[in-house]
Amino acid sequence: MKIAAFIPARYAATRFPAKLMQQLGDKTVILHTYDNTVATGLFDAVYVVTDSEIIFKEITSHGGQAIMSIKLHESGSDRIAEAAANMEIDIIVNVQGDEPFVQRGPLEKLLATFTGVDGEKVKVASLMQVLEDPALIQDSNYVKVAVDRNMNALFFSRSVIPYPRDSSIASTYYEHIGVYAFRKESLMQFTKWPITPLEAAEKIECLRYLEYGIPLRMVVTTYMGVEIDTPEDLIKAAALLK
Repeated sequence: MKIAAFIPARYAATRFPAKLMQQLGDKTVILHTYDNTVATGLFDAVYVVTDSEIIFKEITSHGGQAIMSIKLHESGSDRIAEAAANMEIDIIVNVQGDEPFVQRGPLEKLLATFTGVDGEKVKVASLMQVLEDPALIQDSNYVKVAVDRNMNALFFSRSVIPYPRDSSIASTYYEHIGVYAFRKESLMQFTKWPITPLEAAEKIECLRYLEYGIPLRMVVTTYMGVEIDTPEDLIKAAALLK
């Protein structure tokens, strides 16, 4: 089974423009993400897929592999699908470019969902972690996910899910970590579907799978570091790096 990691890297991020090229310690955010993904040793190949010549040069000038996107894309999945279309790959892992603290353990657990008899049924999988800070649970920058008893996603939202209508009942809140693994054919199918209403409303691309009836297997992991969405996140990441 051939496994490749793709890191979609858009330069003009809405909330924090050029965030991937921000300096974090002795490297940029995107270079940390690339190097740490390679260092896991889990992949036959690792690529950064970008619309930016600046990011392309940042990766290739340090000996990495990067691919320039041909078309404009609405989502990271669409960007990856274009790059992987003609490659012989079985499993594709989407590692977000703003996740500089990538570790082997969580990715290994994610890939394990595709093995064994039960794994043959899994088409798409993703990571989540328990969210305990009340402020972060309320924060729309943190995407929450509710799951069923088989750990398949029921819904993703920037709102609080589940809503604590009865405060006496303890609820577990999960934060969706934007790292996905797909069987290649599932990702290719995704790109043929138009954007769905819930996806458009929430600006969460994986909702498209749910709206088309494709289950997402969720994997609980420990905290992976800091996702760089805002300048404040960069400050947190710098502190964690130290």
